[in-house]
Amino acid sequence: MSTSRRDFLKLSALGSTSLLLPHLPAFALPADNELLTLSDQLVRQWAAQLLALQESNGGIQCPACNTIHGRCGDAIYPLLYMTDKTGNKKYLDAVHHLYDWMEEHVSTPDGAWINEAKVNFWKGITVFTSVTLAESLIHFGHLLDKNTIEKWKARLLKAGEYVYKTFSINFGNINYPVSASYALCLLGRYLDQPHFTEKGKTLAHEALASFTPKDNFLFGEGKPVPTKSVKGCYAVDLGYNVEESLPAMVLYAKLMNDTEVMDKAIQSMKVHMEFMLPDGAWDNSWGTRNFKWTWWGSRTSDGCQPAFGLMADRDPAFYTVALRNTRLLAQCTHNNLLHGGPHYVQHGVLPCVNHSIAHSKALVTLLMHAKEVKASTARLPRESAYGVKAFPDIYTWLIAKDKWRGTVTGYDQEYVMKGGHASGGALSLLWHENAGIILVASMNRYQLQEAINMQPDKDPNSMCLTPRFETGNFRNVNDLKAMVTATQTNERITVQTHSSLVDENQSPAADAGCETRYTFSKDAVLIHASTINKEASYFLPLVSTHDEKVSILSDKKIAIRKKGGLVEIEANAPMKVLERVFNFVPGMEALPIQFRARDIQIKISVS
Repeated sequence: MSTSRRDFLKLSALGSTSLLLPHLPAFALPADNELLTLSDQLVRQWAAQLLALQESNGGIQCPACNTIHGRCGDAIYPLLYMTDKTGNKKYLDAVHHLYDWMEEHVSTPDGAWINEAKVNFWKGITVFTSVTLAESLIHFGHLLDKNTIEKWKARLLKAGEYVYKTFSINFGNINYPVSASYALCLLGRYLDQPHFTEKGKTLAHEALASFTPKDNFLFGEGKPVPTKSVKGCYAVDLGYNVEESLPAMVLYAKLMNDTEVMDKAIQSMKVHMEFMLPDGAWDNSWGTRNFKWTWWGSRTSDGCQPAFGLMADRDPAFYTVALRNTRLLAQCTHNNLLHGGPHYVQHGVLPCVNHSIAHSKALVTLLMHAKEVKASTARLPRESAYGVKAFPDIYTWLIAKDKWRGTVTGYDQEYVMKGGHASGGALSLLWHENAGIILVASMNRYQLQEAINMQPDKDPNSMCLTPRFETGNFRNVNDLKAMVTATQTNERITVQTHSSLVDENQSPAADAGCETRYTFSKDAVLIHASTINKEASYFLPLVSTHDEKVSILSDKKIAIRKKGGLVEIEANAPMKVLERVFNFVPGMEALPIQFRARDIQIKISVS
């Protein structure tokens, strides 16, 4: 426990110093590395606002949730970074007040920290707070007095013992044991506790069994569920994987010089990278926990930058992933806080402060290892018009035809709640190079699965954003048994789906059969949707903010003027244009169109 920083560096000398040392002086960021300069800019913006939101009791008030979130102590790391960068004592004072708040309100006698004061007593988040304090001491201990250092180290030892005794590979969703592998090894090295280190290594290697056999997705975001679904799918959530679990795995592997774990993480990062859109968004339109999907990632995880930014030497496209996503974070930052989606400001929705706290940690982690971040102009996989890629472990298809990008899913792994992510052969995403996002899935029914980590939907006009047939409680995008096939020629890509109108418990309507065919060509995307149900409507919610001009050209044709082009929707049946709606998943406004016909042909084009 008396390990000094010098002793720690000696302990880390064999194969791991690259992770734990700040390689550059505080102001020496490479001028030509956009990822680093933008990351520094965002941390400055967010930290300044976090400082402004700190209450007299030390906690940070959330403008959206009107509370002090239990994990606000994670802001200690970026606030210390700002102390070092600016020399402003206000940031250091804020750190001490924040630590005191955390110890008074969310610290427990067994060494854990809980998720929320007096509301949620989940202790798994102890791994994240432990990493925050340990990295703060390692990188910024020179800013702290001796008594504070010893106090924090003693508290970290208690936290480490809690994680050591409590965590196993089956503790919660997979993000927890994977993150614990890094936390325990970090604490083990820093506090000279070999038993922590050995437990961390064990967890990391046990996690190697949690990668899907065909596609190399990390799975385990869906307990308690069987390992495989009826269709052979695994419980995968893209948001948690890219923003929490894979970064922890990379940080562990670098710390411990573990090539086996690193190689597996790199393989998995490559397949996850397939789901990044050219604008830096993560396409989590199908994930088990996409109830926290925010377009740029997930509501309470840290960010993809420590994994992809630090591993750019292994694949130049990883740098592009980190840069594009950071640009998107900047685009979603308003009034110095990161908002939970692209259209929050347009719809007058306040941001949860957790987003800025968590992502500032990720960016500081990146910044503290600036020499390892190798700039690149490599293209993302989804920037190439490759045709169709199938991912059988999640029963999902990606389409890339000319300027169109699409996702079709029949994924049948559910989380603990029903009516979560889209299935049923849904067109869960349609994106165009000029117009951007045109169609996007939300939850089938917005539910506060994690009420303290989600914002309540009080809009009486809110609705599901996924294109679908619907009557009453029956929707074809609920159907976990839906079948999907994809074919392609040089001219077009066709995805055919067969589904049924079912409720959230998979009980069918009296007349349930539906068929939908999506045809992608150079000039347009065609949707041919039919059902035998006489009462069902087909809903096509078009992503559109209220300031975009809509022209109703006839009862069968409308056009939406976007910055990048004119989106035209033409159908063979009359359409009813409804009022614009907003959905927190993934934080967008949409203009719903309703069709009452049983056989509908829709053409979507951009000019």
